[in-house]
Amino acid sequence: MSRERRLGRGLEALLSQTDSGAQQPDSGALYNSPEGSEPIAGQIGPEGQPGDALAKLNVYEIDTNPYQPRTEFDDEEIANLAASIKQHGVLQPIVVRRSGDRFQLIAGERRWRASIQAGLSEVPATILQVEDREVAELTIVENLQRQDLGPLEKAASFQKYLEQYQATQEELAGRLSIDRSTIANLIRLLELPEPVQQALREKKISAGHARALLPLGEEREQVSFCQRVQTEHLSVRATEKLVAETNRAEDQPLGVVGGSSATSPRNSQLASLEQELRAAVGSKVDLRQSATGKGRITIHFKNHEEFERIRELLSGQPHRHSHAG
Repeated sequence: MSRERRLGRGLEALLSQTDSGAQQPDSGALYNSPEGSEPIAGQIGPEGQPGDALAKLNVYEIDTNPYQPRTEFDDEEIANLAASIKQHGVLQPIVVRRSGDRFQLIAGERRWRASIQAGLSEVPATILQVEDREVAELTIVENLQRQDLGPLEKAASFQKYLEQYQATQEELAGRLSIDRSTIANLIRLLELPEPVQQALREKKISAGHARALLPLGEEREQVSFCQRVQTEHLSVRATEKLVAETNRAEDQPLGVVGGSSATSPRNSQLASLEQELRAAVGSKVDLRQSATGKGRITIHFKNHEEFERIRELLSGQPHRHSHAG
């Protein structure tokens, strides 16, 4: 059976082990117990074929997940979890895969860290037989379900996957069974200047505020508006309105070339269309139309990375590097 299975079921199905261990693994499951680990009864499959299995593993034979977007773990949270594990044990197995003579985490790093802090030498684990790409997808699925993971960390996991596997946003959305807009809206946040990203990490502004700053285009303006959002305690809607008004003011006169004043109903309609395009593209857009009905649309970008994002958005295809041979 092909391992190119869709992951719409998420991690819930993978992690829904019962306390009694009665759930059976995928057909053909087998776990060959390494030294120092104990296989759980009922997990040996027919014909000795490798597959998914459940076992108790030495905590020091497990390595971290290279696809994990989380860069920081809350010490107090880990300590509280360790205290709970001391009292109740690990109620939900972590998820790992083989990596040489060791194991590599797929999901459950906080439980693994807390188990070590609690003094456990072993931890229950579901062992999956999966390739690198599926590990990356499972990691994304797990982290999408976590409210405490920041939007920039989620965005980084999406971006890393798209670059590593030369995939489109549509392809990734299909494999994860989520909306493409979820991926696009998060990845766009990575285009913001570092001071704005830092404010988002520190939760001084929300992801909605950050997205509202994208159409400004100029980094200096984005940083200035970010500071204003914080000092004036602006709502997301107020920020969007202020950004739209600023962009319209910068572009005056917007008007019809050779036509009447910039405040005509026709120009108001153009301004509305221009704002709609800016919101869709996530960058500064100029819309011009002459009295004859002809016109042009100008999309601004500030660097190569933003150009590539806009190109992929318009073409629906990622940039694919050619390889010799």
